[in-house]
Amino acid sequence: MASPAASTAKSSPKEAVPVGLAARQAAWQVLQAVASGAYADAALERELQRSKLEPADRALVTELAYGAIRQRRLLDAWLDQVGKVPARKQPPKLRWLLHLGLYQLLFSARVPASAAVSTTVELAKRGGLARLAPVANGMLRAVLRRREEVAPGEVDAGSSGAAAAALEPWLGLDLPSDPAEALALRRSLPLWLAALLREWLSADRAEAFALACNQPPPLDLRVNSLRCSSEQLLTVLKEAGVEAEPIAGLSAGIHLSGRTGDLRRLPGFGEGHWCVQDRAAQRIALLLEPQPGHQVLDACAAPGGKSTHLAELMGDRGTIWAVDRSEARLERVRRNADRLGLSCIRTMAAEAQHLTEQKPQWLGHFDRILLDAPCSGLGTLARHADARWRITPEAIEELTALQRQLLEGMLPLLASKGRLVYATCTVHPAENCELLAAFLADHPDWHLISSSQSWPGDAAGGDGFYAAVIERRS
Repeated sequence: MASPAASTAKSSPKEAVPVGLAARQAAWQVLQAVASGAYADAALERELQRSKLEPADRALVTELAYGAIRQRRLLDAWLDQVGKVPARKQPPKLRWLLHLGLYQLLFSARVPASAAVSTTVELAKRGGLARLAPVANGMLRAVLRRREEVAPGEVDAGSSGAAAAALEPWLGLDLPSDPAEALALRRSLPLWLAALLREWLSADRAEAFALACNQPPPLDLRVNSLRCSSEQLLTVLKEAGVEAEPIAGLSAGIHLSGRTGDLRRLPGFGEGHWCVQDRAAQRIALLLEPQPGHQVLDACAAPGGKSTHLAELMGDRGTIWAVDRSEARLERVRRNADRLGLSCIRTMAAEAQHLTEQKPQWLGHFDRILLDAPCSGLGTLARHADARWRITPEAIEELTALQRQLLEGMLPLLASKGRLVYATCTVHPAENCELLAAFLADHPDWHLISSSQSWPGDAAGGDGFYAAVIERRS
């Protein structure tokens, strides 16, 4: 985490802004925007664009905003325990401000407890909540007292952030006796998801999944083999002082650790030597085994990570049709392909399940089809801080219907000896193995070549992805 002792605004001593207050103000604005319906990544980007914060402060905004959004359930539980008014009935601005302060008290290794409390109170005074500043002060200190009661001598207003963060953030809370409810509270998950995790996984793996969803995701690169080699990129990154290492089992995969700053300033970005792609996602295109000269369809392509990977694997020879319903998102595909120097990718805005109607000449045309279907994204909760609060079981039911329609729509487009990969970035069986089982039962002329499910928190690391390779029987 970036140190809060970053830049401060220049002003007269009388109006001096406390160190790090501007970053916390920006994070508070993000929390309020997300509570009003904005997506976390869009709200953060807007707030950072309008600010003039230094890089260290921008990193602080990101951590505080995303962290507080992820931990919403746990933070609300603390407010429920120490407050006279339940969290959901608190004035919204105060609730999100308290979340900001609590997140620092419970999770931040670099922010002393006294600084977390004082800056929260100061924000209340400056942000139109002066009347409630004593309430904010009292509730945060009540949390500290409660934790001090449970762990005497380890938590107080003057303790270091590292000391507080070393303790479990739920220490001092009254945990439910039900295992699923306790998991949901401790790891800040929707109860329905925690209950399913306990059904799908062992207790240890469910815990590992939940913990992984609350960590900043790993930063992985995929080397563009047409312009660079992994060995070359690792060398230049090391020379630039960037910590990097190869990813086991992926010849083009490189993991970055430590601080990287603006990725666009790293060696090789402008030359198209690499792109950002999670290690789990890098394994999907490999399953298609595309060959130079192949005709390939990427049916739900934007933002284009897998389309460009396919092009690289094909030596940029053949044709890849990148189809997506959003023309704006297809522009990202084109920009990515251009930067990587790839010319075999064509784009088309369309609903993929209706391609046989729009493109009858594509019947039986493609050697390879990738259907990276729209899904609940339960495998990527670490990347999308607010996703866990948006997804519902009802929405997943709707998605499975769409996924089946898309899969059915791909069959007429595949050549007789072609290969299709169905993929999602979720871990829900209804969207993955159960959907494929039902599909194959209805289509005995198709058979499953292989399938795999990766989980956040597993030893391989990375996002949660499902992939199934199917072919038509001879």
